Amino acid sequence: MNTETFAKTKVGKVALKILGAVMESRFRYRFFGPARILAAADIQPGRSVLEIGCGTGYFTVPAAGMVGERGSLTAIDILSESVEFVTKRVRAAGLTNVRVIKADALDTGFNDGSFDTVLLFGVIPAPMLPLHRLLAELHRVLKPDGTLAVWPPVPGLLPKSILQSHLFTLAGKRNSVYTFKRT
Repeated sequence: MNTETFAKTKVGKVALKILGAVMESRFRYRFFGPARILAAADIQPGRSVLEIGCGTGYFTVPAAGMVGERGSLTAIDILSESVEFVTKRVRAAGLTNVRVIKADALDTGFNDGSFDTVLLFGVIPAPMLPLHRLLAELHRVLKPDGTLAVWPPVPGLLPKSILQSHLFTLAGKRNSVYTFKRT
C-alpha cells in the first residue's frame, strides 16, 4: 500500500492527524526549533531549495525566509492534504518565493540540476520510499555543486546508507543535520 492510499483509510487519517499534532507541538518547536535545524543546512540567500515531504510546513516558512526574495523554495509532498495545508500557511505568511506542489519524491518531474539545495528532513527512513531510488532522483535534480541536507529522525542511521549509494560524499554534520555534496 502506498502513502496516498494509506492516508485515505480510517487508520491513515487518524495516524496523519496524530502525526500532524506531534509535528506542530510546542515541545517540538521548543526543543527542535526549525530555524536551528535549518541553520545547519547552510541555506543561503538567493538559492533554489527543494523541500521533500513538506508535511505541515514546519520547515517551509523559515526556509523561505532564509533564501529571501531573490531565492526560491519548492516544497513537495505526495499528500494533497499536506499541499493544501502548507499552501494556506505560505499565503498567510505572505510569501511569494514559495511553490507548494503535489509530487512524488521518487519522480519529481523537475529538470536535471534544478536546485542548489535539497532538504530531506524527517522523511527517511520511510518504508514507502526505496532509498536507492530516492537518492538517485535527488542526485539528478541537484546542481553539480549542490548540497543534500538530511535531518534523520533516527540519528546515525542514514549517513552510511547515503554514502554507500556513491552518489554523495559527506560534507559535514551540525545540529544533527548531515550535509552531503553531489559526486
